[in-house]
Amino acid sequence: MSKKHKARPDGLVFSTNQDYMNDYPDEPAAETLPKNQQKLRIKLDTKQRAGKVVTLVDGFIGTNEDLEALGKQLKTKCGTGGSAKDGFIIIQGDYKEKIITWLKDWGYNQTK
Repeated sequence: MSKKHKARPDGLVFSTNQDYMNDYPDEPAAETLPKNQQKLRIKLDTKQRAGKVVTLVDGFIGTNEDLEALGKQLKTKCGTGGSAKDGFIIIQGDYKEKIITWLKDWGYNQTK
């Protein structure tokens, strides 16, 4: 199994030249907005899920680690499975009203 390497703009993946300088700065790390500034949107979805209902949490701005941590909290509270990826938190089942209530209790005031 091969590892994927992040391609640089000049196409170089690896260099044996010890004098090679990296002229391209790393991408800046996304900072997580405070809870009261997050505009989270919660909706139900059944698209491409064989008719099964999932609750989607969209609009989170921040690092993947913080997104996954919030997803883990919600999955634990709901007692169900789910995932956090691509800026979405997916919770299996219809938990829209409960999630909105919990997020507001946790300080996410702009949740709808």
